[in-house]
Amino acid sequence: MQMSRSKSMIYDTLALYYDALVKDDQATLAWVNWIQSSLSPCRVLELACGSGEITQALAQRGYQMTALDQSESMIQQAKAKKKGDPIQYLCQDMRNLCGLGNFEAILCLCDSFNYLLEPQEVQQFFLEVHDHLTENGLFFFDTHSLDRLQEFQEEFNETGHIFDVDYQWSITSEENYIYQDFAFYKEDGTVIEEHHMQRVYDPAWLIEILELYFTIEKITTDFDQEGIQEGEKYFFVCRRK
Repeated sequence: MQMSRSKSMIYDTLALYYDALVKDDQATLAWVNWIQSSLSPCRVLELACGSGEITQALAQRGYQMTALDQSESMIQQAKAKKKGDPIQYLCQDMRNLCGLGNFEAILCLCDSFNYLLEPQEVQQFFLEVHDHLTENGLFFFDTHSLDRLQEFQEEFNETGHIFDVDYQWSITSEENYIYQDFAFYKEDGTVIEEHHMQRVYDPAWLIEILELYFTIEKITTDFDQEGIQEGEKYFFVCRRK
């Protein structure tokens, strides 16, 4: 059978298989504990919420959650998990928070920040977050570390079977970019591909731009290592100036 190939917008197809590929209850608990260590229950806006695992866990601990994602497919996956918690889900670009009001905390988690590909986009994003925080509000976000660029110089590949498809997932890096490519092979011969591109920024530059709008309360590597160290992710807790 001849295979037909099609491309989908990022997360349009991946949303259906996202939890099966990456869901990790221990990781979700680590995210929640990290946030809770600096933030009591309050009104929170989560950007690029994905399938809503962290959103739901925070709601169950008393946080008043509004969560958005640019992918309608991801929002549908998140809504399907609601267990009576009063979560407001929105399909919206995290770069434009117009009409959302102000929150006591804003979150951008799970390397979603790294989808901002241009330095001017990063600065505008930080300003947008600043402008939608209440006085002294907190901004939590993480970013790939510089070490990830070296890690993925050797291509990572994973293959398997989920539900009704075989899949292939590869990750590689080039210069300041990380590329993730997904191919889903359906039983009828159709192949659906998604291509993701992220940019990794020098933390010293990020600190310089952040300090225009925020006081940096805490930086850790991989949740619990103080400061910028060798690891996979840098975690920032910033307070609105």
